[in-house]
Order: sequence, then structure tokens, then C-alpha cells
Amino acid sequence: MSALRPFVVCGCLGLLVAPAVLAGEGAPRLSQLERPSTEAAPLLGQAVPEPQPAAAPPPGDAEDLDEVTVTGTSTYRRSRSSTATKTDTPILDTPQSVQVIPRQVIEDQGAVRVREALRNVSGVYLAGDASGRFEIYNLRGFTASTFTNAFSANVFESLVFPESANIERVEVLKGPSSVLFGRAEPSGVINFVTKKPLDRPYAALGFTAGSYDFYRTTVDLSGPLTAEGNLAYRLNAVYEDANNFRGNQARRVFFSPVVVWKASPDTTLTFEVEHYRDNRPLDSGIPAVGTGIAPIPYSRNFYGPERLVVSNLTRVTALVEHRFAENLTMRTGGRYTSWFQNYPRDFVSPVSLLEDNRSLSVLIGNTPALRESTTFQNDLVWKPRTGSVDHTVLFGLELGKFTNAVTFSSRGEAGVIDIFQPPPYALAVNPLLPVSSSFTPTNSFGVYLQDQVSFSESFKLVLGGRYDTVSAPLTNLLTGSVSPSEGQAFSPRVGLLYKPAPEVSLFANFNQSFAPTTGVSIAGTPFVPTRGSGYEVGAKADLLAGRLFANLALYKIARTNVLTADPTSPSFSIQVGEQESQGVEFDITGEILPGWNVIATYAYTDAKISRDNTFAVGNRLPTAPLHGGSFWSSYRAPDGPLEGWGIGAGVFVVGERFGDLTNSYVAPGYTRVDAALYYRRGWLNAAINFKNLLDARYIEASASRLFNSPGAPFTVQGTVEVRF
Repeated sequence: MSALRPFVVCGCLGLLVAPAVLAGEGAPRLSQLERPSTEAAPLLGQAVPEPQPAAAPPPGDAEDLDEVTVTGTSTYRRSRSSTATKTDTPILDTPQSVQVIPRQVIEDQGAVRVREALRNVSGVYLAGDASGRFEIYNLRGFTASTFTNAFSANVFESLVFPESANIERVEVLKGPSSVLFGRAEPSGVINFVTKKPLDRPYAALGFTAGSYDFYRTTVDLSGPLTAEGNLAYRLNAVYEDANNFRGNQARRVFFSPVVVWKASPDTTLTFEVEHYRDNRPLDSGIPAVGTGIAPIPYSRNFYGPERLVVSNLTRVTALVEHRFAENLTMRTGGRYTSWFQNYPRDFVSPVSLLEDNRSLSVLIGNTPALRESTTFQNDLVWKPRTGSVDHTVLFGLELGKFTNAVTFSSRGEAGVIDIFQPPPYALAVNPLLPVSSSFTPTNSFGVYLQDQVSFSESFKLVLGGRYDTVSAPLTNLLTGSVSPSEGQAFSPRVGLLYKPAPEVSLFANFNQSFAPTTGVSIAGTPFVPTRGSGYEVGAKADLLAGRLFANLALYKIARTNVLTADPTSPSFSIQVGEQESQGVEFDITGEILPGWNVIATYAYTDAKISRDNTFAVGNRLPTAPLHGGSFWSSYRAPDGPLEGWGIGAGVFVVGERFGDLTNSYVAPGYTRVDAALYYRRGWLNAAINFKNLLDARYIEASASRLFNSPGAPFTVQGTVEVRF
């Protein structure tokens, strides 16, 4: 690959030069063609779109567009978020850490996978992905909870990674967040906000080609459907046929139609569908040997790239938003999700590495699964005034039902693989026998109340609380036995914010979270939910007349009721385990000068076991490095002879991580360098992205000793998009 790199780079430069010639002097100027702005009514958890000012506004002034103009002055800065409060609130006035990654960053970095965009948020790391099949994230030492438009993405939805072509922005709320989002881990919430219809005609057709036979076509269409403009649509579609450096051939078909009807000045209806058909192999990656990763080529694939997993995911969302009065609004939404997984051919999975540290025992199996969920949300937002004090009161109800039917059948252990020898491998094929089959219906109910109290422009208070109940009995379909699981919890929230100056905020908060735990103790008592408690203090600042935003936070999180071995009967568990995480995070995002954008992050994460009967107290939690950070900067000429041309570069650093709770092995730290060249003018958008420019050899995610996902070597990705 290193020998071919100069030729690849030269070819990519040619891809940039050719569009420039095609655009010519007669092409429309950048100011004449804008990327779409999201002006339709938002889904739950989506902020009202923000108009882009011609000059940088003072803090708290006009809002930014979610999709900004394609000019050299496009900024990474976003001043508002609704994820932290479920109301449209300036980030500077929110007493909790929240970061927003806008569409512009996704495009500049060529982030085909959402994981690449989330590297721009402090404390977020990839925790597991089956070498590219799905994406699970670690945030502040614990698994992060993921949502789409403020609706929970259940664990099964995480098995199909989100489609970046349909994402308008990513909002990351840090710390326990159960008051607004119900069942959630104490680390925080990652909320993917999807694209919405536009009030003017828009069309974009894009094509991306990259190393290892990566090919991807995208379509983005939008506009009004009526002359009055009260009915609008948007359609995003993707077809991807791609290989990767491990020889895994994958195919993805995605489409998402959205329709918004403004039935009256006070009533808006939104209907959205997302459909994924994702075919890609189950790849466990590289095993650990001794205290490190096996010293073998990271491209070696033991499990057969032809053994595809077929996943079909469909989400249907409907939302009604009605304004009863100037200060009273109701949002009612519902979502249905269906996920089906099948294996046209049995998969191969590791069982254990034998004592010789080279013989990997594997089994052959099949796990079809069908999972469905239905969620209903109702939010009432009231903005009263008591004397000189302003309130934003949120009252909400949430109902959910989730069913999980899964059967695991196995052909048993099929033999051993010598990991130091390349394929093919001879494996025995035994009869396929059912090992487990279960059905789990989960019913949940939550009611919550929150008040954002503004005593003045300088002093603000957030008070909230939520009560949840969950029932999730598990039925063993082979034996007929039922394992009950029930829980209820009250989660409070308190946040204080003081602004010593209009552009500076000092904040502190306390939050709690809960997550259901399945199973029973030796006495048959169902386990209670796992609880999380978090404390955070920090400071936020608008710099350079509001063009640059900085956030500094110190936090401590404790996770209790963690399952650990029962000392009187080690084959059972009790809930006395405790894990904690504390650290410091810093994020800075925005525009230094017109056309010059920057994102810089740093995270110190001390996550460890504080009480346990199974693992040693003091052991570090897996997948969370002690140190990590990133720096990305891009520049596009806003005018002059180089108008439309741009360049970007960045470095992403991840420290060494333990791969399991026993701390038996380490995934080494790494530094990855990326770069990009752009030409964006008029109707033409072209880019070349160079990823892992220095060809670093690294492990991107470590889920266990047998599941370690290597990162891709140096790759080149070229994109050409035309917009009408």
C-alpha cells in the first residue's frame, strides 16, 4: 500500500482538478446556492432551526442554521440544543455538558460511519463493532445510550449502525439523563437528529469511491408538494457496495422518506420512515494473546467473509405538534420499530484460545431473531411567568413495549484454527441443534416533570424528576420456565447556572439514572434496576464574538447495583457491585476566522471498579483510556482566486485501554492522522479524504479477549456531489 500511495494521491488530486474545470467561471457563486436548511417542524428532541447570520452574532442572539451555506464561512459552531432539556435552549444557558456535531463536520471529515464524527467529542470511544457490523460507544467510562430524534434506540437497533447520509447533526448529552430519557446508562445520551423537509426545491446526487473497492451512491431530494408550501417532503437514499481491508464484502440499501404537513399556523404533522437492509459478515476480529493483541496481520480473517448476516431494520415515526397559545405547546409522537436478523449461512464464532496461545477453538451456529418495539411520547411545554421569574415547564408521559424473540442453534465446536496460519481452515460440520430459545416482552411507563427557572439573565435553575416502571419477564421456550424481572425508580435532576458575564457560564448539576437488570437471586428475588448518580461542575464560554465555543467539565459518576458473584453460591449473582468514573473534559468548537474552523477535545477518564466479589477492586473499566483527545481544523477560501478550494487536517489520539474487567490484556494506544482537500463551488461539491495518513496499526475497539476490532490502514476516499 505504501508503494502505491503517491499514485493514489495524484489520482485523487486529479479528481479535484477536473470538477474545478467543469465548474468554470460561469458557475453560480457560492452565495447563490445554499445547502438545505431544516425549517420544518422538528421531531421530539430536535431544536428549532437557526438562521445563519451574515456576521457573528452576540451570545444568545440569532440561531445557527442546522445546515449552513456551502461557502468558506460555513461554521462548526452551534449555539442551541434540545437534547439536554427537550426544549429549545441555548447551550450557554444549559447547566450540563452537551456537544453538537453538525452536518458540516460530517461532510468535511468524510465521515461515512458515525463513529468518525463522534471522535470529535471528548470522552467518546468505540466500545464494540464486530469489525464494522455495528457501533456501540463508551462515554465517560460506561456504555452510552443512543437515541434517534429523542426516541430510544434499543440495543437491537445498535446492531445496525446509523446512516450518516441521513443525519443532520449529533447531540451528545453527558452524565446521567434518565429524567428526560428514561432507561439510560449513567454515562450520557447520544442523540442522532435526522434531516427534515425543506421549503424550497433541492436535489443532490453524490458518489463516493475509496480504497478496497468501496463504492457508495447517495440521493437527497426535498421541496414543497403544494403551491402554498404547507406540505413538504424529503427523501434520502443510499446504496453501498463495499469491501474492506479484511476482505469483508458488504452491501447496504437505505431510504428515508419524510413528509411534513403544516395543517394550520399552530399545528404541524410529521411522518417519517427509515429502512435499512444491511448485509455484512459477522467478524470477531483479532484475539488477545497473553497481555496484548495477537501479533498477526490485522487483515487476517478467520471467520469467512462469505458468511453474511442479513439485517432488516424499519422505523416508522409520527409526530403532531400543536400550539394552544403563545406559551403553551404540546408534542405527541409515536414510533414503531421492527428488526429482523437472519444468517443465510451459519456463522463461525470463537469459543476460546487454548493454552498454546495459537489454537483458537470455534463453533458454528445460527441465531435468527425478531424484535419489535412501540414507543409513545407526549410532552407539554408551558412557559409561564411568576413575577420577575420566567419558567419553562415540561410535563411528559412515555409508554413503551419491546418484544424480543431469539433462537440460538449450534453445530457445536467445529475444531480449532491456528491463528498464525492464513486461511483456509478445515472445520467439522455437525448437526444443527437448538441451544436456547427465548421470548421477552418488556413493558415500560415513565412520567416526568421539569422546570427551567430563569431568575434573571445571569442566574438559572433546572429542577426535574421522573418515575419509571419496567417489567421484562423472560420465557425459556425450550423449558417453559419464566424468569421475572421488574423494577421501578425515581430519578431526580438539579442544575444551577450562573453567568458572571453574558458570554461566560459557570454550572453545576446532580443527576441520577436507572437501567433495568434481568435475572433473579438464589432466593428467586428479581434484581432491581442498576442506578447511576453523577455530579458535574464546569464552565462554558463564547469566544471571538460568539464564533468559538468552549466547554470545561469535571465530573464523578457512580454506578451501583451492579451484578457480581454471590460469595455463598458463585453460580448465582447478587447486586452489591459498584463502578465509578471521574475525570476532566475540554471541548472547543467554532470558527477562528472566516472560513477557518476548528474542533479540539481532551478527556481524562479514570473509570474503575470500586466494589465487587468477582473482579479486583481498582481494576480499570474496559475500552476507556485514561487519556484521549483530538484536533481537527479546516479552511475554505471565502472569496478571491481560490474561492471554493479548501483543506482540512486532524489528529485523533487514544491511549491504551484494557479489554476486560480482569485487566488481563491491553489494547495499545494509537495516533491517527487524517487530511482532506475540497472544492465546493456553485452546484459542485468535490472532496478527497485521506484517512490514517501515516498508516498506523491500531485496535479500534476491544470488547473481550476474543473480540478485538482492528482499525483500517491508510485509505483514500473521493466524493463528487452535484446539487440542483
